[in-house]
Formats: sequence, structure tokens, C-alpha cells
Amino acid sequence: MSKVTVFNPSNSPITFVSSSLQQQTVYHLFNRLAPWLALPVGALLATAFAPLSGWPLAILCQSFLFIAWQDASPRRAAKIGFFFTVGTFLAGTYWLYHTIYIIGHAPLWVALFLMVGLVAIMGGFTAAVGYAQARWFPRAGVLRWLFALPSVWTALEFVRGSPHMILGGFPWLSLGYSQINSPLSGLAPVFGVYGLSWLIALSAGALTAIISTKQSRIRVIAIVLAAIPWAVGAGLRGHEWTAEKGNSLEVAIVQGAVPQESKWSVDQRDTTLQLYWDLTKPHLGKQLIIWPEAALPSLAEYLEDYIAELHARARASGSSLLVGAVHTNAAEDEYYNGLLALNDQMEWYNKRRLVPFGEFFPVPRFVREWMRLMNLPYADLTPGASNQPPLDAAGEKIAATICYEDAYGAQQLAHLDVATVLVNVTNDAWFGDSTARHQHLEISRMRALEVGRPLLRAANDGISAIIGADGAVQNTLTQFKAGVLSGTIRPRTGLTPYARVDDWPVIVVFVACIVLAVFYKRRHMSA
Repeated sequence: MSKVTVFNPSNSPITFVSSSLQQQTVYHLFNRLAPWLALPVGALLATAFAPLSGWPLAILCQSFLFIAWQDASPRRAAKIGFFFTVGTFLAGTYWLYHTIYIIGHAPLWVALFLMVGLVAIMGGFTAAVGYAQARWFPRAGVLRWLFALPSVWTALEFVRGSPHMILGGFPWLSLGYSQINSPLSGLAPVFGVYGLSWLIALSAGALTAIISTKQSRIRVIAIVLAAIPWAVGAGLRGHEWTAEKGNSLEVAIVQGAVPQESKWSVDQRDTTLQLYWDLTKPHLGKQLIIWPEAALPSLAEYLEDYIAELHARARASGSSLLVGAVHTNAAEDEYYNGLLALNDQMEWYNKRRLVPFGEFFPVPRFVREWMRLMNLPYADLTPGASNQPPLDAAGEKIAATICYEDAYGAQQLAHLDVATVLVNVTNDAWFGDSTARHQHLEISRMRALEVGRPLLRAANDGISAIIGADGAVQNTLTQFKAGVLSGTIRPRTGLTPYARVDDWPVIVVFVACIVLAVFYKRRHMSA
């Protein structure tokens, strides 16, 4: 009974509304507001990532989405999911406007179109998942809250970040990255970033179960299943999965802080080359010196004399250099974004994952002609081969990445049987003074933690950093200022559990849970 009426001595009726009726009122109000709340709550999720790093919000915001999906129709669930992720990516990738319009000098409408297009695509993924779970998952119960919803969310992140997806995927703002500073980070070397995403979604599902059911048994199961990963993760923080290899390595990371607007200016070419030499010269003798992405202000083929002298002086002092440069294969009319190793020999690593609309343009020929007439970039770079070996430098094997391709974590695993150090060179000047460079550093930290290797990060104007094998930032340079970051690292050997098995255990788990949930729903509908 939801309402009890009694009479006071003056015979005026007094009505006491039961707690169950109050709960129903709150529930119906929440359901009415959910589509409107999805956008701001989704935007709040972006603050779980760097630089604010409010990692508990990843659980709370994700739980909001799961609760909002609880009894929603497929169309309504799709709408809620779409606006939730639109909010996350509008708040989390607003810097695309600066990249495309301010730095890239594209017309305003092009910048807005590309930014809104990407956000809409990301929202479309979540809309599809919302529709699917509402139609094919059980309406309630342990299977839905603790297994199916966490699994379908992880599948969503895995698919939208896959290099085989549209535009090469966009593996940004996955829930797991938000946990780089939380107790759950202790499980990153075991399960990788998508495993952490699954565990965060599990915690959100547990909170959803606690709120959505009155059955104490289900609440206890939810609390226990959610608590175990946090306890194990906290216990594993600081555990060394890999071993130090030999002696320490002296390194120097050169940050030129060359403004993007003048980076390719012919008038500034000699000034830029002199700047990098002046910064590097006092550090010759350190075993490994790293310049950022595309540090050379011209094609490498046009700077052969400069590179030859740089190589000779480095060898004479006992240093190995890694230099970011664009180079060409003139015979094939191909251009590469590369990292040149100046060791005993010269050796190239070429970027494999190119940035859409920055390094390649997935548009028809007539659009390219228009871009050329409008004096916009219209030529594609060529992606490097997928099976490039690690670079030889300073007596070590270097697993290299350029720019945001370090967000494709699994692609670094193939050479970890020999690679002892990770290096990422980047030019985050495209992002301006925004959250993007902090998010990118967060991604680099996760890469180091997943595989138990130190990571050296050379950025044109920041954030250059030395990151330990535990994912901790040991030191950084002041942003937007030229300088050199010196330090000592210890190369490491051995494989973490994640490096041994890749993402396959997580994939098997989420596929199995999704199939089980769909089978369970179909069986009970036909019964």
C-alpha cells in the first residue's frame, strides 16, 4: 500500500506517503529528465581524464548512463546514449577547433563540420549500443548489470578505437585511461587499458544494481564483484613485472618550442636548425638524445649536409640521436612522417597511423582540387609498414611511436621481446594550451605501465617527459619554452601478462558475456 490516511482530533485528514511512492516519483522524474541530463553528465565524464583526473567520476557518470538505459525503449536508449557521448567528446575534444581552425587555417565551416562530424560519429556508436542493449539484453538482474552492460561498453570502446574502423579509429577517452592514478591502475599490466575500462564499467554496473534492486543478495554480489578488482589492483601497484637490464641510460630530450605558425617557414629554417643544435650541443656525450616529431623544418633530403654533420658529431661524442623528420621516396612520390636514428648507421621508423584531415585526406578528387585552389593542405602522407623493427640506438632496442599513434597500444606489443625502451615523439603544438596535451601524456603513461618499460616523450612545445616503467612521470619540461630535459632511465626486459596475451582475454570475456545475455533474453522471450 502506498498511501495511508488517518484523522487528527479536529477530523482533518493527514496523508503519509510511503517511501516506495517517493522512490517511484523520483524514478519517473529521472526517466523524464534523462535525455536532457545525458549531455551535461557526459560532459562531466570528460573531467575524469587529465588534467583534472577526477577518476571516481568515471564510475558515477557511467552508472548514470546504465540507470538511464534501465527501462528505456530502444529508440529512447539510443537517444540517451548519443547525447551522453556527444557531451563527453564535445568537452573532451573541444581542442579540435583550435587544431583545425586556429592552427590549420581551415575555413570556420570546415572546422565546425569536421569537429561536429567526429563527435556525431562517436555518439552514433553509443546510440547503436543503447539501442541494442534495450532490445536484446535482459531488463534487469545480475547478468545485465554486472556482465552484459560492462561488456557491451568495452566492446564499444574497442571497436571505435580499432585502426580498422572509419578514419582509422579514434582511441581517445577510453574509460581505462582515467584510472592511471587510481588503485585500479595496478591491473593495467595484467589486462591493459580495455581491461580497466571493463572493470570501471563493472563498478558502474554494480552501483546500478545497488540502486535498481531491493534484493539484498544481488546487492551483496554486486559489492563483492566490484570490490575484488579494486583490492587486487591496490595490492599490485608497485609490483615489478619486468626486470632491469644492465646499466642505466643517460638521456636528453630536446624541446624546441618552435611555434607551429612558423615551423615550415623558409625564412625561419636556418634559425630553427641552429636552435636545435644549440640546445643539443651541451648534452653531447649523453647516450641517447631525442628530438620531437618533425623537428627538422624541411624534408630530410634537403638537409643532408646538416644531418651528416649532426651524425658525425654525435658519433664522435658517443651519443645516439633520434630526430623527427619528414622524408620522401622521390621515385614513388611518397612522403613519410619519420623518426631517424643516428647511431652507427642511419635507420628510419615511419609513422604507421596517420591523422585524418591532418596527414591524409579521405575525400574525393574534386574536393582535393577545391582544397588546392583554396590553398589548403590536400596531399597525403604515406603510412609506414606495419612490421617495422625496433630502432637501434645507444645499445638499446627502441619501440618508437610518432604523435597519437601511441594511443593504439596493442600495436607496440609485437617487438617487446627485444625492445627495452619506449619512445614517443610528438608535436602537440597543434593543440595549443588545451587539455589535449595532458590527455596525450596520460595515454603515454598508460603505455609505459601496460608493458613495464620506461617511456621517453619528446614534444615540440610540451609536454616532454620521462616516464617510469610504473607509469609515473619522473620529470617534465616547462611547456611552451625551449629547453632540454635530462635524466637517467633503466631499460627493462621481460613481458607483463598483458604484453604476453594482448587484448584477447578481454575480448573473449566481453564477447561471451554479450552472447550469453542475448541468448538469455531470447530464451525467456520464447518461454
